[in-house]
Amino acid sequence: MTEVRPNGQYDDKSLGELVAIATGSVSRLVKSELELAKLELKGDAKKAALGSTLFAVAGVIGGVVVILLSIALAYGLVALGIWNWAAFLIVAGFYVLLAAVLILIGLWRMKKMSGAKRSRQSVMEDFAMLRRGGDSEDKPAPAE
Repeated sequence: MTEVRPNGQYDDKSLGELVAIATGSVSRLVKSELELAKLELKGDAKKAALGSTLFAVAGVIGGVVVILLSIALAYGLVALGIWNWAAFLIVAGFYVLLAAVLILIGLWRMKKMSGAKRSRQSVMEDFAMLRRGGDSEDKPAPAE
């Protein structure tokens, strides 16, 4: 009969039995690690959900504040003696100009994108090599 010593060692076990014990131990260890990871990720997911909800609420509040400040600006222009319709039209025109500037900046930034030139070139070279039947003699060595 096999005895287990106080330090966790096994006596009188064959190599196959020891391998089975080790495999079982590794399996339990992996399962335990996966359970721990699941618990940690579940906690992080709850925190991320709460954080994103708070950001969304802050965004809505920020939008309401912008609307209220726009109305206040328009009424401030009315107080300076500008007609009501003209004051609100000036504020709306300001937002149209702001949107146009942001669109132009966005387009400018999009034009500066490289479009993964190296990846595209590498894929094209791979396709060319496949069409040639796998000859790679004239293909340049990859840069490191």
